[in-house]
Amino acid sequence: MKLRTVFGLFAAVSALLAGCSDANDNPAMEGNGRLVVRLTDKPFPYDMVSEANVTVFKVEARRVDDSDDSDGEEGGNPFIVLMEEERDVNLLELVNGLTLELADMEVPAGTYDLVRIYVKGVNVVLTDGRTYDLKVPSGEQTGIKVFITPGLSVSSGLSSDLLLDFDVSRSFVAKGNANTLEGINGFNFKPVIKATNVSTAGTLAGRVYFVEADAELGLEGAQITVLAADTVNTTAFSDADGNYAIMGLTAGAYRVLAEAQDFFPSDTLDVQIDAANITRQDFLMEIDDTVVPEPAPAGN
Repeated sequence: MKLRTVFGLFAAVSALLAGCSDANDNPAMEGNGRLVVRLTDKPFPYDMVSEANVTVFKVEARRVDDSDDSDGEEGGNPFIVLMEEERDVNLLELVNGLTLELADMEVPAGTYDLVRIYVKGVNVVLTDGRTYDLKVPSGEQTGIKVFITPGLSVSSGLSSDLLLDFDVSRSFVAKGNANTLEGINGFNFKPVIKATNVSTAGTLAGRVYFVEADAELGLEGAQITVLAADTVNTTAFSDADGNYAIMGLTAGAYRVLAEAQDFFPSDTLDVQIDAANITRQDFLMEIDDTVVPEPAPAGN
């Protein structure tokens, strides 16, 4: 099957304040604030891949210089090193709301519009033990550029949160026949990372379960789909206990549903995501008793 993302990776710069303002007019834009960087990942189907590893060895952030009107990609704006040490990460361990803190340091107050993440040592381990070492297009030399839109404000004396969502399904592209484990013969690494301001984002979490013999049982591997304006925004998969969590959803209205093999799809439900809050939505699934099991092979 095609590798899909169910997990979120890079994450956070703890944010209590967001928005852009002129440092000359706002004392909060003078002095130092605090910047925290964590790592998380969207959920991911585990049936064929046991590890998706990267080594993060440097993270930088660009502070907007209001006096510089350059339109260049780097814009002439200075980059501040937030972290410079090797951190080995199996992205598949950062699921259902787990994050890895990459940096927590004081930085000059102001607005930050770009981070660069430097990675190496990228590899994928399949469930049959095969390991594929992947080439990093530019992440090791120039860093993976992740733009923050709108820019993230760090105010003097306060802390700001940025969630960097590493899209594993789009970043690790299987080669060969991705429908079967045996058909996969390698991967291409094309990193896709989205930045979300945590101060304007929330989390959707809950449990997918079914009832059997009057007992509620968690349903593993159910896919939760989040739609915005009838377009798929993201997906997640429930864990062994039926729990799921999707971080970094921009505040607003969404529709969600759950699906699982041998079960009827759930109703499509309306949910409201509020900034810096967790919205809970559980799903009670009904067994699809119309499914006809495949006949067992005839004996000799």
